Amino acid sequence: MTSRGGLLKPVLIAAAAALAVAGLGGLMTDLGPWYQQLVQPPWKPPDWLFGPAWTAIFALAAMAGVVAWRRAPRQIDREWMLALFALNGFLNVLWSLLFFRLHRPDWALIEVVLLWLSVLLLMGVLARYARPASLLLLPYLAWVAFAGFLNLTTVRLNGPFGT
Repeated sequence: MTSRGGLLKPVLIAAAAALAVAGLGGLMTDLGPWYQQLVQPPWKPPDWLFGPAWTAIFALAAMAGVVAWRRAPRQIDREWMLALFALNGFLNVLWSLLFFRLHRPDWALIEVVLLWLSVLLLMGVLARYARPASLLLLPYLAWVAFAGFLNLTTVRLNGPFGT
């Protein structure tokens, strides 16, 4: 493979992975009658804002992955990063499944802690190879923290669930 192809491959893989996670998360998100009847706090952003926010977050995460991938010295380091991104993607989609499809914000509240920790772990691992890559994940960490607080408030305003 040419050096140009070698530089392009991680970009294409990161973009495809980000699109896959975003697509699966979108498929799990149902803003239908169940969601519309939930009592929401007055400080909740409008629903239309979540799509652009997640698009920016996934773009930054893909960039972070590419930067760290290129600076990682060994294949095993890159495989570890891929595994952590895969875990994070799984947890991201799982949250949407729990909250929107299974109508269990209470379970999603527990899971969002794992999602937040997976972002923090990614930041720590990426910082070993490229501190700027780690910093690109700060908006993701902040957004998941905000989403977790919104999730907690939704549970408090609407629980119990699954009864």
